[in-house]
Amino acid sequence: MQLSELEDDLSQLWPKCLDQDERAFRVTTALYRVVADVAERSGASLAILDVGPNFGAINRAALLAADYVLVPVAPDLFSMQGLENVGPRLTAWRAQWSDRKARAPALDFDLPSRSMSPLGYVISRHSVLAGGGVKAYQRWIDRMPTAYRTAFNEPLPDRGIAIADDPFCLAQLKDYRSLMPMSQEAKKPMFLLKPGDGAIGGHQAAVRQAYEDFRALAETVLEGMGALSASGT
Repeated sequence: MQLSELEDDLSQLWPKCLDQDERAFRVTTALYRVVADVAERSGASLAILDVGPNFGAINRAALLAADYVLVPVAPDLFSMQGLENVGPRLTAWRAQWSDRKARAPALDFDLPSRSMSPLGYVISRHSVLAGGGVKAYQRWIDRMPTAYRTAFNEPLPDRGIAIADDPFCLAQLKDYRSLMPMSQEAKKPMFLLKPGDGAIGGHQAAVRQAYEDFRALAETVLEGMGALSASGT
């Protein structure tokens, strides 16, 4: 929330990069330089940037620091409509930054050269009953493979593709219900909740399932990053 004060500066200075304005480049790349500095001082090889569901200037500045982009979607109309705009917006930001970077004056700091390459999407917050998705959610889930390919200009198969066979679908994370408020109260991930945090009885089974789900997602993401890196993307 405190970053909201930066929003106006980021919006106003983005076009001034085209005028070779040094301060415009300094402010536009502030988040990138913070991430790079923290990574160097901590010895981290991976940084995860969690941005809000909008196309504001703060998100643009954060994504300039991103090598890869993972798109979370909920199985509903609003996420579907949002997905249709994510791909074109990322493409536009990538091209606009490339143009600005080419015009940059001599600076005493590095500029990001990230690719913002899309890794795929994660379906989240859908309800599951008796081992299967609720039909109202499933109808939207079944449309995701085509919607994602259309948004990111990926080839469409001759025939429809099932969500289970879609390589761009990195995971389907169900609604973990009461684990979410527990994790917020304990200030720790859902999959690390202990009985002392209130995760007792049946909650511990849900914690273990969350751990397995997020571990599988992490492994899939790392594999996707490795594959794109090897291809030079």
